[in-house]
Amino acid sequence: MQIDNERFARQIMIKEIGEKGQEKLASARVFVAGAGGLGSPILTYLAAAGVGHLTILDGDTVSISNLNRQFLHFYKDIGREKTVSAAEKLTAFYPQLDIKPCTEYLTKDNAAELIDGHDLVVVALDNMESRYVLNDACHEKNIVMIEGAATGFSGTLTKIIPGKTPCYRCIYPERAEKPTPAKGVVGAIPGVIGSLEALEAVKHIVGMPSALIGKILYFNGRDMSFNTLELPNIGCDFCKKYRV
Repeated sequence: MQIDNERFARQIMIKEIGEKGQEKLASARVFVAGAGGLGSPILTYLAAAGVGHLTILDGDTVSISNLNRQFLHFYKDIGREKTVSAAEKLTAFYPQLDIKPCTEYLTKDNAAELIDGHDLVVVALDNMESRYVLNDACHEKNIVMIEGAATGFSGTLTKIIPGKTPCYRCIYPERAEKPTPAKGVVGAIPGVIGSLEALEAVKHIVGMPSALIGKILYFNGRDMSFNTLELPNIGCDFCKKYRV
């Protein structure tokens, strides 16, 4: 892909990125699971950063209750497939972007095939069941996964590296794999967490160190606080076989 140096000038002048980092972004293939509240800022900021290819997975359609937080979708998009709606906005925003909308739901049967060939997976899901599935597929394919979640006034963020960090099942082992009920969320919270996921993705692609290796970041919007907690360096029954 031909890089537009003028478009990315303010980014290229950052020493940790530069022209080489911008080239890495342009050649990166990123899989984003979800085109909703978290997906909107993730996809927007990855496109803005100059990521060359984005695959968007989401089997849902736009509903009016999405519009308090899912800013890639407009009132006119109600009833449309979220992947198509998101791809339309992102292509208008960054015409050079190679984008692949996948309008289907994540399952144990399709997850590994869907993420195959990508450099990074970024999670923008709204349920734990799909996160377990994606966690397992990322370990099978040895792909780094950036995981974020938002509910109410709070959110979390972590980076999962197969064989090196605690996996999603290590962090949340107590939850049975059953349907997750819908929860309320202030629209700006997925905006905060999704933006941080996009930032972590950019840092990963250009080769910058991460402060989230073996750690989880908590954001509390009520008191505007950030806290980073160390995760136990143990392997659950699932991921211990991937440990180096």
